[in-house]
Amino acid sequence: MQTRGEHANSTQTEWGSNLCPFAPPRCCETAALLTVPPSHPVSNAAGLFERCYEHKQYRNGLKFCKQILSNPNFMAVTLLGAMKGLTLNCLGKKEEAYELVRRGLRNDLKSHVCWHVYGLLQRSDKKYDEAIKCYRNALKWDKDNLQILRDLSLLQIQMRDLEGYRETRYQLLQLRPAQRASWIGYAIAYHLLEDYEMAAKIIEEFRKTQQTSPDKVDYEYSELLLYQNQVLREAGLLREALEHLTNYEKQICDKLAVEETRGELLLNLDRLEEAAAVYRQLLERNPENWSYYHGLEKALKPASIEEKQKIYEDTWEKFPKALVPRRLPLNYLSGEKFRECLDRYLRMNFSKGCPPVFTTLKSLYHDKEKVSIIEELVTGYETSLRCCRMFNDGKEEPPTTLLWVQYFLAQHYDQIGQQSEALQYINTAIESTPTLIELFLIKAKIYKHAGNIREAVRWMDEAQALDTADRFINSKCAKYMLKAGMVKEAEEMCSKFTREGASAVENLNEMQCMWFQTECAQAYKAMKKYGEALKKCHEIERHFVEITDDQFDFHTYCMRKMTLRSYVDLLKLEDVLRMHPFYYKAARTAIEIYLALHDNPLTDENKESEADTANLSDKELKKMRNKQRRAQKKAQLEEEKKNAEKEKQLKNQKKKKEDDDEEIGGPKEELIPEKLAKVENPLEEAVKFLTPLKNLVKSKIETHLLAFEIYFRKEKFLLMLQSVKRAFSIDRDHPWLHQCLVRFFKAVSESKDLPDAVSTVLKHEITCCFGDSSPESFNEAFLDQHSDSIPHRLAAAKMMYYLDPSREKKAVELATALDESLNNRTIQICTEVLVSLRDGSLGPCKQAAEVYRADCHKLFPYTLAFMPPGYEEDMKIAVNGSVCPEPEELANDI
Repeated sequence: MQTRGEHANSTQTEWGSNLCPFAPPRCCETAALLTVPPSHPVSNAAGLFERCYEHKQYRNGLKFCKQILSNPNFMAVTLLGAMKGLTLNCLGKKEEAYELVRRGLRNDLKSHVCWHVYGLLQRSDKKYDEAIKCYRNALKWDKDNLQILRDLSLLQIQMRDLEGYRETRYQLLQLRPAQRASWIGYAIAYHLLEDYEMAAKIIEEFRKTQQTSPDKVDYEYSELLLYQNQVLREAGLLREALEHLTNYEKQICDKLAVEETRGELLLNLDRLEEAAAVYRQLLERNPENWSYYHGLEKALKPASIEEKQKIYEDTWEKFPKALVPRRLPLNYLSGEKFRECLDRYLRMNFSKGCPPVFTTLKSLYHDKEKVSIIEELVTGYETSLRCCRMFNDGKEEPPTTLLWVQYFLAQHYDQIGQQSEALQYINTAIESTPTLIELFLIKAKIYKHAGNIREAVRWMDEAQALDTADRFINSKCAKYMLKAGMVKEAEEMCSKFTREGASAVENLNEMQCMWFQTECAQAYKAMKKYGEALKKCHEIERHFVEITDDQFDFHTYCMRKMTLRSYVDLLKLEDVLRMHPFYYKAARTAIEIYLALHDNPLTDENKESEADTANLSDKELKKMRNKQRRAQKKAQLEEEKKNAEKEKQLKNQKKKKEDDDEEIGGPKEELIPEKLAKVENPLEEAVKFLTPLKNLVKSKIETHLLAFEIYFRKEKFLLMLQSVKRAFSIDRDHPWLHQCLVRFFKAVSESKDLPDAVSTVLKHEITCCFGDSSPESFNEAFLDQHSDSIPHRLAAAKMMYYLDPSREKKAVELATALDESLNNRTIQICTEVLVSLRDGSLGPCKQAAEVYRADCHKLFPYTLAFMPPGYEEDMKIAVNGSVCPEPEELANDI
């Protein structure tokens, strides 16, 4: 059996392996490489080289390399050349490094060290597949080399080659059966391969070798037991898992995890009384945890609403200050019972002054009956409190109660789309308490939802001015500025909390602040600065690559620290990392920009400006020239300021570089906006962003519709068919999908040179989807089916004009209807209709667009997109020179 000292040495040896793709090999490798007798003439130089390499003093190491190589008595030139190559790689001189290592391999193809070093170079360049091949070649000549096997296992788990990982861990277990990591790694391999029973057996065999006193606190042993229990549960061995939990409960440090796991196991084993006792115990610990109430419900199995309500009433009496047992019944109650419970819940919150009360009730707003009860109760409170400062119960309330009621009503009316009433309530609240930041936040949000992002920014800036030390308000203000196209102002706002001596944008990029970058990308896209927008999208893509690479550090660390549950969760998270909303937003923005660049490639700016000025009158031309001069002067001042900042940053970077012993790795390729915007093949770049979405975000219909837009332009008919079929299975009535189907139908019918096999498949699938109808009749059928929905009418109108331009008038009438009986009459949808009228999707109908804008302005008086032409032109260039978003971008922010 392994002693404590031996165990420490073994883990230390494992931890010393390469964790980072850019890290050097351990010193033991250089020692093996340069082992010479103490009396050897180069022994001192070899020792100094090892020390320099270990401490990352690579330039000094190269000097000692030259010393050793200059000695004619030293024969290991091939091996030292390989190590010199690895040193040069750490200094960013990749070409020289590769040349030295390849030369070493040519001299001695059977050198396992040269193959290992070659693999390390490939790994540093993220060529993991090539690195694995190099490690396998190294093992041909030294099959029991522990270091190579460990490095190979790291790459295999990184690349999710689970079968190979299992084989490598088995070899390590055979070579080092006394090491803890050998057993744990082998068990994890089976766990990831979903052979849970085998994984549980291996862990149990290893656990038997661990002698730990039941009274001793050992966190690593505790984590091992919890991981073993997780494997048993995933294997479906619920009884064994419960028995295991009971047997080793005293030795597990995380008591909360024990109780939560026990409750879950008892529920699954149908031991409901015991489960109920466990969840009651957990509620004693935390009566505000929603999941404990759901567990208690499942354990008690109430047969009726009354019995269910009794559970929560008993909890109210036991925990009178708890809010969750008063909130949860509102999900299933209705009618008078709902009114009664809601009344108690709201009075309690308003009296205490709880700002988030609306947020807790927001999920109820899908039920119109409950919304009307909420409105009736809260407006009654407001009337009563203004009249006699009480809730009709004889108890006088403090003045702040009325304030929080008005605060709630402002959010309520904003939620149901009545922004005028919402503004009345929030203005009244601000008049009574002009120093409360939350009120200004809500006022900004109301204007944002009303479609006036400029006014929203003004009020958010007012909120930020009340507390300049609040980072949340600062970030919110910056986000609103970005939505309004005020990029420079947003950067200045963020600079209040970023590192001194560096620009805010660079510092936020270093911190992987992706909310800022996604908003920046959308702001630049709205201003048609496609290069800048793509730069932000690619920066976000790089963040996700870095996050994926960062898991490399944890493959040995987690086994050393025994945080095995977290490690397995990390691996599962990394597998679906690009499902994250930040990546989805960035990828969608990038794809839309690349589609726009394909449809309208960027041309010379001078030619564009000449074409624009040709149709202007003298007065308009003079006005435009003045604006251009002002913008040019401002741009010049900004450029001078930017250059000064850049010069300062360069000085700081130079000083930092001098302070460091060595600089590791080469610089990343710089993202140049002009180069990104003038890419040769935009569609191929769009596919790079699309591929992760197709693999991981299959449930969103927009993924498949974006895929269709790319393949439609590439004329890939089978891939178009695949995309529309996948979208059809998600939502067959989606307006965007309808447009894709009609365009696909028409493209297939007009295509002449398709291969016979492809043509047969397409005709068969089209018959299945459309029947024997034509695109025109298919469009008419869709319109008849959804004649009461504005977005569906717009889609049908676009396709009507697309199929037959002579039906322009009918298409415009169809899209511009604003009857109260129509569904989805929202700011966003109406803005889309206006954009379609202006961009020619419904034909050249500028007059109809102006009439429609005026009609929409009556319905939505605060929305910027529907303001009169003069107002819109004034808002295009703000006081500070920033550009407002286009109407379609404003719609996306609402």
